[in-house]
Amino acid sequence: MGDILAHESELLGLVREYLDFAEFEDTLKTFSKECKIKGKPLCKTVGGSFRDSKSLTIQKDLVAAFDDGDQKVFFSLWEEHIPSSVRDGNSFAQKLEFYLHIHFAIYLLKHSVGRPDKEELDEKISYFKTYLETKGAALSQTTEFLPFYALPFVPNPMVHPSFKELFQDSWTPDLKLKLEKFLALVFKASNTPKLLTIYKENGQSNKEMLQQLHQQLVEAERRSMTYLKRYNKIQADYHNLIGVTAELVDSLEATVSGKMITPEYLQSVCVRLFSNQMQQSLAHSVDFTRPGTVRLCAQGRVKLKDVPLLPSLDYEKLKKDLILGSDRLKAFLLQALRWRLTTSHPGEQRETVLQAYISNDLLDCHSRNQRSVLQLLHSKSDVVRQYVARLINAFASLAEGRLYLAQNTKVLRMLEGRLKEEDKDIITRENVLGALQKFSLRRPLQTAMIQDGLIFWLVDALKDPDCLSDYTLEYSVALLMNLCLRSAGLSPLTLILLQEGEEILTFEPYVNGALYSILSVPSIREEARAMGMEDILRCFIKEGNAEMIRQIEFIIKQLNSEELPDGVLESDDDEDEDDEEDHDIMEADLDKDELIQPQLGELSGEKLLTTEYLGIMTNTGKTRRKGLASVQWSGDEPLQRPVTPGGHRNGYPV
Repeated sequence: MGDILAHESELLGLVREYLDFAEFEDTLKTFSKECKIKGKPLCKTVGGSFRDSKSLTIQKDLVAAFDDGDQKVFFSLWEEHIPSSVRDGNSFAQKLEFYLHIHFAIYLLKHSVGRPDKEELDEKISYFKTYLETKGAALSQTTEFLPFYALPFVPNPMVHPSFKELFQDSWTPDLKLKLEKFLALVFKASNTPKLLTIYKENGQSNKEMLQQLHQQLVEAERRSMTYLKRYNKIQADYHNLIGVTAELVDSLEATVSGKMITPEYLQSVCVRLFSNQMQQSLAHSVDFTRPGTVRLCAQGRVKLKDVPLLPSLDYEKLKKDLILGSDRLKAFLLQALRWRLTTSHPGEQRETVLQAYISNDLLDCHSRNQRSVLQLLHSKSDVVRQYVARLINAFASLAEGRLYLAQNTKVLRMLEGRLKEEDKDIITRENVLGALQKFSLRRPLQTAMIQDGLIFWLVDALKDPDCLSDYTLEYSVALLMNLCLRSAGLSPLTLILLQEGEEILTFEPYVNGALYSILSVPSIREEARAMGMEDILRCFIKEGNAEMIRQIEFIIKQLNSEELPDGVLESDDDEDEDDEEDHDIMEADLDKDELIQPQLGELSGEKLLTTEYLGIMTNTGKTRRKGLASVQWSGDEPLQRPVTPGGHRNGYPV
């Protein structure tokens, strides 16, 4: 009986503690009164006033260390009493900790009478540098904090314009107020009643753990099946190899006796050896009597057979359904036409597909009708808009496709309009931007985009890079660089690139190329020097890779140059049509995240095209247009010629 009463007392104490925490004042009074009437003892739980007094003491000690500039004491208490889950998982806590490190780093500069003690100041700056290189590195891609990574390297931060805010009288009190509010919230949350803790530990946490374990089990089973298939394949290859080896040894012994090995026998052995690398019928067509053929087969370098051409299509019917069909049919047709282009083999097969599209004016670039395939860019259906943008981007990925699209300026105008209006579908905007960036490889289209004010839109979009997808950010910066390489592209707004450039320097070499080109203008060089651009660039030299360091050194040299422009920027007088890359870059992103999937019995892809839209075989190959000789980019200097991100990543000449 005593044991039951002891547990009952503890349970009643837990209930009272929770009612007190949740501020059920009237309920708590009634509960306590009834327990007293019934003679039920209430266990005094550890908490309440004891926890409150301890929390207040810790908060006072932290604030006192903040006021005294004692960073060692402060961060010792901070790491001991602020839970790691809050310090590492809460974005506000991470930002607050960053500013607290800045506070202690500049404390002597703000509070010393006269010149601060150099040894003590160096120690605080060194402590801040260590933080930036370790835990603080996680915020290095955040635009709010990026300028402060240069703080340890600036000789006199008090006079530097980038750090002017830190030395205002209101900065420290505002930071102290944020600290006090944060501590009050943290320690209030840490006073969680025991009843709530028990519920979380034995309820919700168990459910989350069960879900995690189930997910791990599914993943483990999937990996197990993959490894089992690989094991079975390796085992089969091993047995096959042992059998072939035994036969070859027997044949070698036979040759010693004067028996010759026939080409047919050698061919049968090679078919067995390489049966997994080539189709049986194709393997039989290879002449294994030629010296070195077996070795080339093993390396996968034998050209077995020309890739067949794809069937011709009825483009009149196709375009009619693209204009008059249902939105779902339009989406499936646009998807199938894109797949035919992106999945075709580079070379004659892809060239034939593209030439068929162009010769039949698939996108109605030369049509004067009000209703055309291009008008699908303004469709009310998000899927149709996205899929026609993907198809145009696929066209623009190929040099002949860009030439086709460039022949009518309405294509450019429609894409620019869609780019500025599209706010619902990120992938649509990505593909429109990707197409425009590839258009910028052609000088006449560069001129048109500059005249249409696209630089203004790009600079405005790049002011908040954290809100952009990686694709949008990379292609926006690359497009801006291509336009800034033209003298007409040096609008006064490109000065904003100098101010925002430090936020997006991770997307070198495009930012580096743009900086290098606009710094050829004396007035912009003077503005950049005045705002301390060299200090910021030297900060990135300490953290960048070898290639980036060499490029930044070229930019600093340009920044300190006194020479007049000598041709770094391209003249606007010469509108040579062929001034572009001579390479085709078909990106994998063109087919990512498909929105539609066929239902049972519904046709899609190549099957839809060849079943419903098969035409008369008119496919003929076409010789590729020969471009100008390419200039190889060394990688040391900033880009000074138009380039596409896909082409730069693949190492193509630019």
